[in-house]
Amino acid sequence: MAHQDFLDRALALDAADSLASFRQLFAFPQHNTQDVVYLCGNSLGLMPKSVPTRLAEECEDWSKFGVEAHFQARRPWFGYHHQFPASLARLIGAKESEVVCMNSLTANVHLMAASFYRPSAERRIILLLGNEFPSDRYAMESHVRLHGGDPARDIIELRPRDGEDILRDDDVLSVIHTLGASLALLHCSAVHYYTGQFFNIQAWTRAAHSVGAIAGWDLAHAIGNVPLQLHDWDVDYAAWCSYKYLNSGPGGVGGAFVHQRHCSDSSRPRLAGWWGNDEVKRFTMPQWFEPVPTAESWQLSNAPIFSMAAHRASLDVFDQTDIQSLSAKGRALSSFLIEVLDDIHTRFPKDHLRVLSPRNEAERGAQISTIASRNGRAMFDHLSSQGVVADWRNPDVIRMAPAPLYTRFADIVSVHTVLSDYASKQS
Repeated sequence: MAHQDFLDRALALDAADSLASFRQLFAFPQHNTQDVVYLCGNSLGLMPKSVPTRLAEECEDWSKFGVEAHFQARRPWFGYHHQFPASLARLIGAKESEVVCMNSLTANVHLMAASFYRPSAERRIILLLGNEFPSDRYAMESHVRLHGGDPARDIIELRPRDGEDILRDDDVLSVIHTLGASLALLHCSAVHYYTGQFFNIQAWTRAAHSVGAIAGWDLAHAIGNVPLQLHDWDVDYAAWCSYKYLNSGPGGVGGAFVHQRHCSDSSRPRLAGWWGNDEVKRFTMPQWFEPVPTAESWQLSNAPIFSMAAHRASLDVFDQTDIQSLSAKGRALSSFLIEVLDDIHTRFPKDHLRVLSPRNEAERGAQISTIASRNGRAMFDHLSSQGVVADWRNPDVIRMAPAPLYTRFADIVSVHTVLSDYASKQS
């Protein structure tokens, strides 16, 4: 009866879903001639069907114009990056001048750290999340060493209380205020890759500023997933990738946000490249770097056209809706998924499915992470064998992210079907 109730509710929710038509814009891998249940958009989003056309157009212009495509292509390559700030600014709550599409996520994290981690004898500490994604940790470790510091001394990690999975705001704010004048930089993921927790960016940023520190954010699991207001929250910088919820392809071009007060500060050090120079003077090859007062001054090299073409195809989809609608559906889908997982736990307690992600919708986006205390890997493998694409993270976590652009509530019922089948066979 529980399964039929889930199915009836899912069909009603799908029928009322104002975003349902977007699903048709994406290409799905197949399992037994049917679309898979794709719950891995937090790792790699599905391909928009318009991507091949976009790539073909750039190939045609390259073939037709050669180097002159920089100025004669239907979307001239010289200013190709100008297509992105408006769309990205809407997704992160920024001014267009504060946003730039460039590089990859970790490259942008390094660029931001070079500009914003300026340690002194007293103020040296970088505050990171415990169990942070390794690239961010490695990047910050390298900048501590570049400044002659010791990561064991100069990096402090935020961790939940013993026996808990989720960080408490009060604990984080207490750490920030205790560190006080020794804190140089707060650098955290806005949504944690492992638990899916969406952190209180505004409160943590305000606390960092109150002790004189910089606040920077990794938006890899946040952009396109949760509502953001980086400008109004006074965030100093942010960086992101585009291949997760933004659906822009493997290794897709990343992006960065720099608050306008820093963009207009020409004394702020930058690792300079010619594409960050004043565009009007770029081809006069000036001897010294002349940054423009926008986030574009952090650019290094000319645009990666083919990666950006796929990115533009995906952002065309996002431009047809808004992040508030997307995040509302994502939270509704993830709440429904929690109900399904709770039901499996109740009916098959030996498998002991425990949800790691916050149950409070305001503290998460689309991702739900869960632990199975018995045969978790076998459970994940069974999901995969039945056409449910999720994500396994050692040692024992299954991550599932129902991305709102292409996931149906009926897909969540499929998870219930597959897990019920697995658990009944193990009982």
